[in-house]
Amino acid sequence: MLRSMFSAISGLRAHQTKMDVTSNNIANVNTVGFKSSQTVFQDTLSQVLRSGGQPAADRGGTNPAQVGLGVKLAGITTNWTQGATQSTGRSTDFMIEGDGFFVVQGAGGEQLFTRAGSFDFDANGNLVTPDGSILQGWMADGQGVVNANGPVGNLSVPYGQMVNPTPTTAGSIKGNLPSDVVDGTSFQLGADMYDSQGVLQKVAYNFVKTGANTWDVSVVHSDGTELMAPTGLVFDTAGNLTTPAGPDFELAPFTPAGYPSWTNTVTMSLQGLTQFGGSNTLAAPRPDGYALGALQSFTLGNDGTIMGVYSNGLRQPLGQLALASFNNPSGLAKAGNSTFRVGDNSGTATIGLAGQGGRGVLNAGALEMSNVDLSEEFTGLIVAQRGFQANSRVITASDEILQDLVNLKR
Repeated sequence: MLRSMFSAISGLRAHQTKMDVTSNNIANVNTVGFKSSQTVFQDTLSQVLRSGGQPAADRGGTNPAQVGLGVKLAGITTNWTQGATQSTGRSTDFMIEGDGFFVVQGAGGEQLFTRAGSFDFDANGNLVTPDGSILQGWMADGQGVVNANGPVGNLSVPYGQMVNPTPTTAGSIKGNLPSDVVDGTSFQLGADMYDSQGVLQKVAYNFVKTGANTWDVSVVHSDGTELMAPTGLVFDTAGNLTTPAGPDFELAPFTPAGYPSWTNTVTMSLQGLTQFGGSNTLAAPRPDGYALGALQSFTLGNDGTIMGVYSNGLRQPLGQLALASFNNPSGLAKAGNSTFRVGDNSGTATIGLAGQGGRGVLNAGALEMSNVDLSEEFTGLIVAQRGFQANSRVITASDEILQDLVNLKR
């Protein structure tokens, strides 16, 4: 008689837990990066009323008679499916498309992990979560080189950071010189260069046809000063450059005289220069070298690279986000504030670059929303309510039977 009552009590506890989990899912339906949970039940030990018997020569075998003693919670599993994408347009909102976790440093220096990619800046320029945990990754050195083999550290974007000027040392000229023009025809192509102090120097390349398949090229400053004397260019009958000799096809390096701050030597490449019939398509891709500049903004690549954009046009990596992966993400322990810590059954964190080692890629200006399915949760809510209600009816029925038993003696 009492078995039914205590079995029903275990059913009440189990369905109350299911109700708790379901209500938590619904409460977090709009929580960034939240992963829903499900309850799994299993039966408890059973009481054997009669053991089973093996078949004998004169009779068949018998099955055991067992009465279950109720239900218990087998586990609460996490649903790691991808949440929907919400575009925010904020440069500090990051979303992981695929597996992996952001690595953050919480209070006391504890390393935590999260799927919530809503970050912002603190007073020190660090990228932080809403609760103040600092995003981890690798900062670039002064030349924009990121060493992803080193330990992770705090990521920051130093707005207003100044970069020293870099003198121009190399450039290139590409395109086509028309072969069907008369001797003496000239073309001019402008370019910007920077001297040793980062001062802009405007120059022009002058091309003059001197004969069949031959041209002269010279470099002239915007003030009229000749920086490089005319140098002969020779093309073969197929329109390919033969002089200067390949495979680099470089003009002799020149150091402009008469400009005290211009001490850098400039080498110009002519790879890609041709002479075919048709129009003039000369072009000078931007030479290297920059003026003094300040960091103005940044962008995030799919591999987690934070690319700084400077006022002088320079684009240089500032750092790179780190992502962590686990053999068993369901073994992670929830640490609050949408973060997790390493659990006993999660395995150790494997930290590396986005898009490598099974880790997902990153998307800037977007957030991963909760993966809670309201239709499924409300259905689960009904199931939990009915399960609780049915078990309570078993307790009521057991009580009535006990009452009838007591009333046998009047």
